[in-house]
Amino acid sequence: MSFSAFGQFPTSRPRRLRQSPALRRLVRETFLHASQLVLPLFARPGRKVRQPVASMPGVFQLSPDEILLEAEKAHECGIPAVLLFGIPESKDEKASGAYARNGIVQQTVRLLKKNLPDCLVITDVCLCEYMSHGHCGLVEKGGRVANDPTLALLARTALSHAEAGADIVAPSDMMDGRVGAIRRMLDQHGLTDTPLLSYAAKFASAYYGPFRDAAESAPKFGDRRAYQMDGANALEALREVAMDLQEGADMVMVKPALAYLDILHRVKTEFGYPTAAYAVSGEFSMIKAAAAQGWLDERAVTLETMLSIRRAGADIIVTYSATDVARWLKEG
Repeated sequence: MSFSAFGQFPTSRPRRLRQSPALRRLVRETFLHASQLVLPLFARPGRKVRQPVASMPGVFQLSPDEILLEAEKAHECGIPAVLLFGIPESKDEKASGAYARNGIVQQTVRLLKKNLPDCLVITDVCLCEYMSHGHCGLVEKGGRVANDPTLALLARTALSHAEAGADIVAPSDMMDGRVGAIRRMLDQHGLTDTPLLSYAAKFASAYYGPFRDAAESAPKFGDRRAYQMDGANALEALREVAMDLQEGADMVMVKPALAYLDILHRVKTEFGYPTAAYAVSGEFSMIKAAAAQGWLDERAVTLETMLSIRRAGADIIVTYSATDVARWLKEG
C-alpha cells in the first residue's frame, strides 16, 4: 500500500478516532473473546485432589472430579474447550499408561463428556508424561529417541482418547509422520470425524520449564532439541506445518506463542487454516511473578498479551489464564 494514498497532517489526525472508549471500540481491528480460549488442565488419579504446582501460581494437578469442577467454571464463563494432560500412577519405558483403556486421560474424558457434553475435550497426545525417562518417544541404546517405532504408540494413544470420547486429539510429540499415522489409525477404526489439531510448529524452548513441573515430564537425560524445532528457523516451521496439513491435520498450532508471534503470523498468512497458539507456562508464570511483586498489572498485561497473540493470527489461544481472561472480558 502506497503512503501517498493517505492524507497528511493537519488534514489527517488519527487521534480523532481515539477520543473515547466508544470510538475506539467502533474502529477496533482485533477482538478477544472467551469463545477463542482453551483451558489446559492436568489430570492425576484420585478423588478431591488439588495439588498446587509451585512454579505456576493458581494451577493445580487435579483428580478427574476436580477437573470436572474446573471445566464447569470455564464453560460457565464461555470457554468452549479444555486441553487435557495426564499424570499416571506409574511410568515405564513403553508409556503403557498413555494408551491404557482406563488411563487417567481416558477416565477424565469419559467423565467430562458424560457430565458436561457441550464442553469440547481436546487431548494432548504425547508420551513424555508416561515414559520413565521423560522423553516423547521410545529410546534406543545410546539414548536416541526412535522416530518410526514411536508412531504406533502415538496412534494407539490417540485412538484410545477418541474412543473414550475426546472431541479433538492433539499430537505434541514432534515425531515425523505422526499426524499421518494417527489419521490412518482413527480412520481405520471408523473415527473419520475426529478432528486432529497438530502442534505443527513446536519449538525447543526454555519457556516450558514450569509445565514440566506440572506434568512431571522433564527428561531424565539430555534434552528434546533433536526432535523439537530450533528456535532460529522460520522457513522450517512453514515446512513442518505444510507436512502436517498434507498428512491430515485439520488445525495447526504454534508453540510457544509470545516469543514466536512472527511464526504464528506467517503460518496463518501462508496456509489460512484454523491456527492455535499456546501461551505456555513460562509466559504465564513470568506475568504471575511480576504481578506478585507489584511490578505490573496482571489483568492489563495478560489481556494485552492475549490480544497480541490474536493480532498475530491466532484463531484459538491455549492459556492457563483462560478463566481469568473470560471473567475480565465479561467485566469489561
